[in-house]
Amino acid sequence: MSSGLYRSTNADPDRHGLVSDGPGPDPDGATRISVGPGGQPLVEATAPPGEPPATTPGPPGEPDQPEGGSAASNSAVMALGSLVSRGTGFLRTLVLAAALGGSLVGNAYTTAQIFPGMVYEFLLGGILTSVLVPVLVRRRKSDADQGQAYAQRLLTLAVLALAGATLVAMAAAPVLTLLYSSDRTTGEFRELVTLLSYLMLPMIFFTGLSALVSALLNTRGHFAAPMWAPILNNLVVIATLGTYIAVFGARIVSPDEMTAGRIVLLGGGTLLGVMVQAAGLLPALRKVGFRWRWRFDFRALGLAELGRLGAWMFCYVAVSQLGLVVVFNLLNRAGDDDEAGPLIYNNVFLLMMMAHGIIAVSVITALMPRMSSAAADGRLADVAADLSRGTRTVTAVLAPIAVCYAVLATPLSTALFRYGAFNTEAAEATSVVLLAAAAALVPFAVSQLFTFAFYALPDTRTPALINIPVVLLRVLVQVGLYVMLSVQFAAAGLMVGNAVSYLAAAVLSAWLLRRRVGRIGFGAIMVTFGKVALAAAGAALVGWLVVTVLPGGDSPGQVTSFVQLLVGGAAIAAAYLGLSVALRIREVNDLLMMVRRRLGR
Repeated sequence: MSSGLYRSTNADPDRHGLVSDGPGPDPDGATRISVGPGGQPLVEATAPPGEPPATTPGPPGEPDQPEGGSAASNSAVMALGSLVSRGTGFLRTLVLAAALGGSLVGNAYTTAQIFPGMVYEFLLGGILTSVLVPVLVRRRKSDADQGQAYAQRLLTLAVLALAGATLVAMAAAPVLTLLYSSDRTTGEFRELVTLLSYLMLPMIFFTGLSALVSALLNTRGHFAAPMWAPILNNLVVIATLGTYIAVFGARIVSPDEMTAGRIVLLGGGTLLGVMVQAAGLLPALRKVGFRWRWRFDFRALGLAELGRLGAWMFCYVAVSQLGLVVVFNLLNRAGDDDEAGPLIYNNVFLLMMMAHGIIAVSVITALMPRMSSAAADGRLADVAADLSRGTRTVTAVLAPIAVCYAVLATPLSTALFRYGAFNTEAAEATSVVLLAAAAALVPFAVSQLFTFAFYALPDTRTPALINIPVVLLRVLVQVGLYVMLSVQFAAAGLMVGNAVSYLAAAVLSAWLLRRRVGRIGFGAIMVTFGKVALAAAGAALVGWLVVTVLPGGDSPGQVTSFVQLLVGGAAIAAAYLGLSVALRIREVNDLLMMVRRRLGR
C-alpha cells in the first residue's frame, strides 16, 4: 500500500513506492516503481533498477536448496548483497541530485524514468511474484525435466511480449509525457521528458528479462547473482552521472539548455545500467544447468490458468498506477513553480523505503514462512499471534527512526543532498517533505505486514480490492491538500496523503484479517502503540532541545549539519531506549537482550 516513486523487483516489500532508481529487479539501487495495496509510488528504491523500491509482493514459493547451498549461506550472501546494493543505490541517488539538482531537469529525468517502471509493472511486475514464481516452483518439482521446457516457453513468450511492449511504449512516449506532466508544463520540459524516455523505455525489455532470469535462478536455489547484479547497474549509473558532472559541471540548467550530448549521456547511461544488470545474470543460468531454447508451444503454459491467477494482481497494479499519474501531475505542477517536484519527492520516498527495507522487511521476511506454514496447516491462531508480534515489533523499532526524520529533517537533508547542483533551497524543500514522510513510515510498514499476511493465507484478491478504496482516498486527500496548501508545501501534502492512505489500508486490512484468522491481539497492540508514542514523544523533545543548542541553528552548513545529525541522532536514540526500558516496551527490551547476548558471545 504504497505511494512513492520507488520501485523494485526483489523479494523485498520495499517494492511499493514511487520512483526508484530505475525499473527492474534490484534491491535498492535501481530505478523502479513500486506499488502496494493502496500504493502508488514513484520509484524501487532499489530503486534505480532503486524504489526499488519491491515489485509487488506475492505468495512465496519455496525454492529448491540443493544447487544453491545451505539456507545459512544463502542468507549471508543475500544480507551482504542487500547491504551493498542499498549503499550503492543510495549513493546513486545522491550523485543524481548533485548532477541535476532539484529543479526542472531533475524532475524531467525522474518523470521519464517512471515510464519503464510503469509499463513493466503492468506487464509483469506483480504477476511475476504472485503467480509466475509459485508456478515455476511447482513445475520444477512436478515435471520430469524439472520445469526446463516450461521455463523455456515462458521465457520465449516473455521476450516476445516485452519486445512488443517496448516498441509500443516508445511509440506512445509523447502520450505518456502528456499524462504525467501538468497542463502548465512548458514545451521544452515536455520535449526533454519525451527525448529521455525514448532512451529509457527500452529498459522495459531488460528489466523484465532480469526479473524472469532472477526468478529462474531463485527457484533453482541460486541467490547470489540476482542479489548482486543490481549493484552493477548502480555502478554504471554512478559512473554515468560522474561523467556528466566532469564534462558538463554540476550546475542547474534549464530544459532548453539540455544539448543532445547531455541527453544521450543521461538516458543512454541509465539504459546501459539495466542492460549490464541483465547481462550479469546470464552466466549464472548456465551454472544452474538451464539452457535457452526457443519454444512457441505456448498452450502448454496453461495461459488461462495464469490469467485467472494474475487477474487480481493486475487489478492491484492498475489501480496503483492510476494514482501515480495523479501524483506526478501534481508534483510537476509544483516543479513548474520551482518548488519540490518529482526528484525531491522521490529522494524522500527512498529515504523512507531504506528504513522500511532494513527494519520492516527483515521482520516480514522472518514471519512470512511461519505464517505461510501455519496457514497451510490451518493454525490460524498462530498466524494471528505472528501478526500481532510483527505489528508491535515493527512499530517499536521504526518509531525512533521516524522521530529522527522529523526532528533532524533539516540537517539530514543538508548533510545528504546539498552538493553540486542541489542547492540550499532544494535541501530546505527536501526537509519539509521529509518531515511529512516521518508520519508515513510506521503506517506504511504495518500495512505491508498485513498485505503479506493475506499472501500467506494465500489470498491476492483481498489486497487488490483493498487497494481500490485506499488509492481513491489517497488521491482525494492529496488533491484536497494540494488545493488547500501553498505550492511550497504541495509535495509535503502529497506525502501526508500517503500517510493517511497507509493508515486506512492498515485499519481495513486488520479488520478483514480478523474475520479470517480471529483476534490479532488488538489490546496488546494498542498498549504497545501507547507506550511507543510516549517514548517517541520524549525522544523527540530531547532531540529538539539538543539540536537547538548546537551550532548551525535552523540553517546549518555542511559541517554543522553533520554535527547536528550525529549528536542529535545519538540523543534521540539514547532517550528512546531509556524511556522504552522505563515503560517496559517488551519488543525493545527483547531487542536489547538479543544484542547483549550476541556481544557476550
